[in-house]
Amino acid sequence: MATGKINVSVENIFPLIKKFLYSDHEIFLRELISNATDATLKLKHLTSIGEAKVEYGNPVIEIKVDKEGKKIHIIDQGLGMTADEVEKYINQVAFSGAEEFLDKYKDSAKDSGIIGHFGLGFYSAFMVADKVEIITKSFKDEPAAHWTCDGSPNFTLEEADKTERGTEIILHVADDSTEFLEDSKINELLTKYNKFMPVPIKFGMRTETLPKPEDAKEEDPAPTQEVDNIINNPNPAWTKAPADLQEEDYKGFYRELYPMQFEEPLFHIHLNVDYPFNLTGILYFPKLTNDLNIQKDRIQLYQNQVFVTDNVEGIVPEFLTMLRGVIDSPDIPLNVSRSYLQADGAVKKISSYISRKVADKLSSLFKNNREDFEAKWNDIKIVIEYGMLSDDKFFDKADKFALYPTVDGAFYTFEELQEKIKATQTDKDNKLVLLYASDKEAQHSYIEAAKAKGYEVLLLDSPIISHLMQKLETSKENISFARVDADHIDNLIKKDEEQISKLSEEEKETLKKELEETITNKSFTVQLEAMDSNAAPFTITEPEFMRRMKEMQQTGGGGGMFGMGNMPEMYNLIVNTNHALVSEILTADAPETKTRLINQSLDLARLSKGLLKGEELTNFIKRSYEMVK
Repeated sequence: MATGKINVSVENIFPLIKKFLYSDHEIFLRELISNATDATLKLKHLTSIGEAKVEYGNPVIEIKVDKEGKKIHIIDQGLGMTADEVEKYINQVAFSGAEEFLDKYKDSAKDSGIIGHFGLGFYSAFMVADKVEIITKSFKDEPAAHWTCDGSPNFTLEEADKTERGTEIILHVADDSTEFLEDSKINELLTKYNKFMPVPIKFGMRTETLPKPEDAKEEDPAPTQEVDNIINNPNPAWTKAPADLQEEDYKGFYRELYPMQFEEPLFHIHLNVDYPFNLTGILYFPKLTNDLNIQKDRIQLYQNQVFVTDNVEGIVPEFLTMLRGVIDSPDIPLNVSRSYLQADGAVKKISSYISRKVADKLSSLFKNNREDFEAKWNDIKIVIEYGMLSDDKFFDKADKFALYPTVDGAFYTFEELQEKIKATQTDKDNKLVLLYASDKEAQHSYIEAAKAKGYEVLLLDSPIISHLMQKLETSKENISFARVDADHIDNLIKKDEEQISKLSEEEKETLKKELEETITNKSFTVQLEAMDSNAAPFTITEPEFMRRMKEMQQTGGGGGMFGMGNMPEMYNLIVNTNHALVSEILTADAPETKTRLINQSLDLARLSKGLLKGEELTNFIKRSYEMVK
């Protein structure tokens, strides 16, 4: 029997402490199963190239929990270790067995899916155990070895009587980690981290119901049998070639990823690239709401089928973090213990690739089945608009398929819209004005006024549309967006012709003074305008610039720099000096009649704008009934 001290040098003890001292203890199982998977895949590779003269068979990694003995066993049928290899790979912590293996077989092992952190990952066992044993037998014809360590640098290494190839790690669970002796906890960790490991993982047994024999009676119970409880799917959809998968396979995998999600995804994107980096995965577009905060952290990141994290910011472009699915890449650098992603050049390339693939998929869907694309627009627009805002390359591609729906249910690309409205909605300064509504019901009267002029009104209601309009106005020439309630329609798209007011300058001055004396609400700025006599006498508008800056500030950015986020609501009261009612207000003899007409007209305008509420609405209704008596 050999005894000694583990060779932990000054150079490597600090990374060990840094990596594990503040880590989530639960990752110990992920690390040990990853090592067992490494050992199994290495053996598979060596047998395939003739270096190992053994039968690979159908190896399984088995997890056993001995609650009474306070032990956890992780057993594999991989290549195992000799005593010398235990000494080298376990006792000399500075070395990594997987790194040496990759160096030796770097050409032939390039695509064999070897994870590559055998060395330090093993020591995560001491996060939960106060004693660890390794019983291992190499595929080589050498005696088995038994290594024991109590968490100090002291260890023992002796021969063992193990006859089967592979490694068994026994964790003597510490008193402060007994939660890991519960089957439910181990099952939870296996499902979280190892659900798609490439080697079958057995945890206990389960009962399987068999078909009834043909001669069985109806009341006879179906026969059952005990079978291995394999908790993982070693061949998930993303590891297969797209040509080998049908639409139902993709939907089935989505249900496997999100068993509590009952809505099917709208469509999927299969990622598969091996140069200049290695990346596979499947992303799904779910039905999305306008709430940006509840969508994120649903994409799972794997490294060679080992779950790492569901926080993929920095790897997946931010606007795509609202999608769902899986990304798997051995080229993404990560700190094994904390699963913390380090941004570097490879990650930036991966992010750009994913963005490009999503844009290409959307473009293809738009070209091949526009009707279906339009039907799904409201469910996917938030991602596309967010992408156009945050990624210039995506903007350039999306500009060809981003849609602009109208209040009447038609859909246009920007180019199509431009062509359709340029004859009618170009103002006297040769600027194309795109009218839009954010609420078809609340802004109905304004929409109707615009449509009466023959104008097209878009329906743009996402929470970030103000930001996107700002970007479109700066990236395209001679266009502006204006919400239909931002001003009177004739002011929104100013033409050369001007209306002549029926009131003299003196009358207008008198009228404005009377209106300002009667309307005590400081939120309204009175503006007299000469308009068509059929246009509404009083119209309330909300200035485009001020309102848009407030909206942008509320969704992050924009208005905050101007200090507009906390400003009170401000409105313009547009008074049509050519309307008969306005003339009646001006000529009314009795002050109470004048006041009643002004208040009633203002309240009607407020009602149209959705601003009349509470006590003021009650008073308006009461006053209206009195007027029709």
